[in-house]
Amino acid sequence: MNTIQTVTLNPAVDKTVTVENFSFGELNRIKTIRTDAGGKGINVAKVLQRFSVPVKALGFQAGHEGKVILEKLREQGISSYLIEAEGETRTNLKVVDERTKQTTELNEAGFSPSEALLEEFVERFESSLSEAALVVLGGSLPPGTPVDFYRRLIKLANRKGVRTILDADGEALARGIEAVPFALKPNIHELEALFDTTFTTDEQIVSAAQQLIHKGISYVMVSMGGEGSILVSEREAIRAKPFPITPLSTVGAGDSMVAAMAYSFVHGKSLEDMARWTSAAGTVTASKSGTEVCTLDEVQDKLGLVNIFRLTIEV
Repeated sequence: MNTIQTVTLNPAVDKTVTVENFSFGELNRIKTIRTDAGGKGINVAKVLQRFSVPVKALGFQAGHEGKVILEKLREQGISSYLIEAEGETRTNLKVVDERTKQTTELNEAGFSPSEALLEEFVERFESSLSEAALVVLGGSLPPGTPVDFYRRLIKLANRKGVRTILDADGEALARGIEAVPFALKPNIHELEALFDTTFTTDEQIVSAAQQLIHKGISYVMVSMGGEGSILVSEREAIRAKPFPITPLSTVGAGDSMVAAMAYSFVHGKSLEDMARWTSAAGTVTASKSGTEVCTLDEVQDKLGLVNIFRLTIEV
């Protein structure tokens, strides 16, 4: 079976700390510390590895923290090809307040890969497409990287007939859409920024997703945190409402949804099944601390608890 390949151009060492009661402008004593390899594509790879799907993580790494990421991936048995860049891989600090259950994120910008390294990555990416069942492109671009870089990668994949899922924001998302990826996973804030408006109803969200589908994109999944998600294809729109949990960390929940989406594509699942799988995966991950992600058994156990509603769609 061909592998699912994930692209993380700006990976991070995720450092998650818990404090009892976070106080701004005061001394806060840390109770626990956890360190993980992070970045959207890497998080997706972690979930797919737990789903027993062959996966390979592509991207960059730099400096001492880059070695930490490589070691963490090795420990988890995740195959990777991360080109070494100058500088230092960023550290993203997640502060979890035990009292309020809120997570505050402090993300560094990351290193700037040279033009030569970006070209080296493009060459490597293009040659790896022959082994790819699907490609997931996720997260922020490193500082100095052209904003249309995802668009370039999606075009290469399309040329080789390889499906892509894009999970980015801002200009990287807008320019990536121009290349017509197979699927998109914006959260509600990213979708609102893309359309420069605020959505107040499910119908408005479906209408916006349909506008993207009219450009040639096959699937759009809009995540809305605790409110659930809306999954739209050319002929169907499905609203998934998650089962109740105590959210411990939202970090990686969206990435777990993307992984479940990729899993659904390679297993030929229906849109309704995909809505169940993606919602269950995101919700299970949100119930875990730090950047811990869901397992296949956990997701399967919760599929029946996801509430599914069909929304009307204008064909």
